[in-house]
Amino acid sequence: MRPFSGLASLLAAVTLLSISLAASDPKAPLGLDAYRPTPPDNRLTPAKIALGRRLFHDRRLSRDGSIACVTCHDPARAFADGRVVAVGVDKLAGQRNVPTIINRAYGKSSFWDGRAASLEEQVVQPLLDPREMASTPEAVLAMLRRDASYRRHFTAAFEREPQWDDVARALASYVRTIRSGDSRFDRFRHGASSALSEQEQRGMRLFLGKANCWFCHAGPNFTDERFHNTGVAFRDERIVDVGRFAVTQGPADRGAFKTPTLREAVRTAPYMHDGSLPTLDAVIDYYDRGGNANPDLDNLIQPLRLSVDEKRALIAFLRSLSGRVVEGT
Repeated sequence: MRPFSGLASLLAAVTLLSISLAASDPKAPLGLDAYRPTPPDNRLTPAKIALGRRLFHDRRLSRDGSIACVTCHDPARAFADGRVVAVGVDKLAGQRNVPTIINRAYGKSSFWDGRAASLEEQVVQPLLDPREMASTPEAVLAMLRRDASYRRHFTAAFEREPQWDDVARALASYVRTIRSGDSRFDRFRHGASSALSEQEQRGMRLFLGKANCWFCHAGPNFTDERFHNTGVAFRDERIVDVGRFAVTQGPADRGAFKTPTLREAVRTAPYMHDGSLPTLDAVIDYYDRGGNANPDLDNLIQPLRLSVDEKRALIAFLRSLSGRVVEGT
């Protein structure tokens, strides 16, 4: 495929994988689909969102009361945590880096390996993981049912006392409100020609042309929601984390991980599923050299041979993808 030429073609490529759907949220941040998918059995309501936000910040949901969801998904860090890998109760280190959860309402699956097909599945797994919050459904529900305020909140949201499935529905409802848009890139794309500098515009052309970033980081959320072996998990002549393969058992998924969003990327270091690349410069250098060669390397990963100025322009463009993060009601 030939590199794109011309501004119109460049901007069209950004939405190549976007689906145009009827508007349902006029308050969606600029650049995001107005349609925000929700399952039929968990429509968004202010009561669910408020309850989910409270649960998200409550350390009592962990086994020892030491951490909450917000501990690893810090709003000040675009809902990531700045660590190489997750750290749970008893300071136990997890296996993978904490991904940001902005714009996950638009996602097709969750976790680096995509093992959760819905947000309702995703939000409760950290509560039960022995290396994260290490609790149980029984312990969580016992705490919630002892709390008169929680009982009122659950009754308002679900017309019944706390139930495990409703904990999932409330948390998922809140996470669906966490979005980022209205970046300088979005404003540029919607007609504000001065929103991006000349260097940032050059970086955008590289993103969609020579650097081929758009092949995976496509659509309004800058992710194809697919899984790719970029070589990060290949070390010492072996795959150290099989990634998506553990879910599908498909040979093509060995060492493959979900494409992360690039929105707010400047705030979500370190990078990759294992947190092994500390800066955006390191990420660009990694892809510039063509990743780590291995038998299952995605055929999209090729040496880029970018100049120093091209790397700087590309990083400048990535910085322009930071915008306004909103959450809750």
